[in-house]
Amino acid sequence: MTKEQDIARGSLSCAKCPLRKREIFRVFEADELSFVEHFKKGDLAVRRGATLLVEGAHNPHLYTVRSGWGFRYKLLEDGRRQIVNYVMPGDLVGLQGSLMGEMQHSVEALSPMQLCVFEKAELFTLYERFPGLAYDITWLASREECMLDEHLLTVGRRTAVEKVAYLLAFVLDRAKESGLSSNGTLELTQQHVADTLGISLVHTNKTIARLVDRKYVKWEDGGCRILNPEGLGELAGWMSGSSAKRPFL
Repeated sequence: MTKEQDIARGSLSCAKCPLRKREIFRVFEADELSFVEHFKKGDLAVRRGATLLVEGAHNPHLYTVRSGWGFRYKLLEDGRRQIVNYVMPGDLVGLQGSLMGEMQHSVEALSPMQLCVFEKAELFTLYERFPGLAYDITWLASREECMLDEHLLTVGRRTAVEKVAYLLAFVLDRAKESGLSSNGTLELTQQHVADTLGISLVHTNKTIARLVDRKYVKWEDGGCRILNPEGLGELAGWMSGSSAKRPFL
């Protein structure tokens, strides 16, 4: 956590968490909710463009994204950036640093974010006393692995137009699920697209122009509007996963 970020005490009660109102998230048992209330140490507000976590750093906290979104990335020594995934409401951030000792990637906010803060020192208590919540964390880690499998397939084997189609369909699907987008609009720049897919900005621009010409997307100031998400998924050979309820902390 950077110096300008301060954890706010007296935080929002977990019982009043807005994520609990969304159909996609599972319902806590009463004893689980009580523990999570204790496990949580405060709230954190992060401005757009701020770095939440830094690769190589040690951090005593875990975070659940309550609102807003960001991306996980790694940097080469010459400054080249690879975005490895996007974090959205309900996602757990910082688990890797808790289990591996230090962060293996960085996290930057794409929009203003609100996060719930948990002390990683109490993580073992969760595993010891609440196997249901421990399973939830395992589920979240497994889900992340599945998404990274699909990203690797995209970077390695899909054509440029399939890559961009996949990424836009995938991000929009997750944004709708978490309540970030209701009208098909994504605040995503072409540089983010290029850095996720490992292709040049010029190539990204030309590829997006092909999708614009085919009326799949409309690129606007500050992002893009997806006009035909089903068509993008079909073009990429990708379809959304299960809509079954998912866990969060």
